[in-house]
Amino acid sequence: MSKRIEIDDDIYRHIASHTQHIGESASAILRRLLGLESEPEVQAEPAAVAEQPHGRTIFDSMTSADLAGQRSVVARFLYILSMLHKCHPQTFAKVLQISGRDRQYFARTAEQLEASGTSTNPKQIPDTDYFVVTNNNTTRKKSMLTQVALELGYDKPQAEQIRDFL
Repeated sequence: MSKRIEIDDDIYRHIASHTQHIGESASAILRRLLGLESEPEVQAEPAAVAEQPHGRTIFDSMTSADLAGQRSVVARFLYILSMLHKCHPQTFAKVLQISGRDRQYFARTAEQLEASGTSTNPKQIPDTDYFVVTNNNTTRKKSMLTQVALELGYDKPQAEQIRDFL
C-alpha cells in the first residue's frame, strides 16, 4: 500500500541527489538511506536499450538529480538532448531529418532554423554543434524527444520514458 506525502523542496532535492539510476522511486531511495529492507515487490528485468559500441545509454548517463537542477522546461529539454548527443555522438545527426509540418526542428546553425519559420527561438544544444527550435509548447517538445529517441535506436517504451523526463 502506498501513501502520498508532501515534502519541502529542499528535502526533495536531497532525496533526488541520492538517486542511483533513472526511474528509482523516492521510496527505494529512502529505504536505502534509512537502512530499511528492500521493497517487497519483485524487481523487473531492465529492458534492452539502444547502445553505442561503448555501451552508454541515456538511462545510465543521466540522474534525476541532474534533471531536478534544470529549472525550466527549455533547460530540461536542452539538457536531455545534450545527454542524448553525449551517449550517441556518431548517430545524433539523424535528428536533422526531424521536422514539423512547416519548419525544421534541428539544424547545424541558428540561421538555418530562423530561415525555416517565424519565432523559432533557436538555442544551441549544450556541448554540441546542433541547434533546436525552443518556442514550441511542452507537448511538442515531448513529441520531439520521442522522435529523437526513436531515431537513435531506442524502442517505443524507452522513447516514452525519455519523453517523460521533460
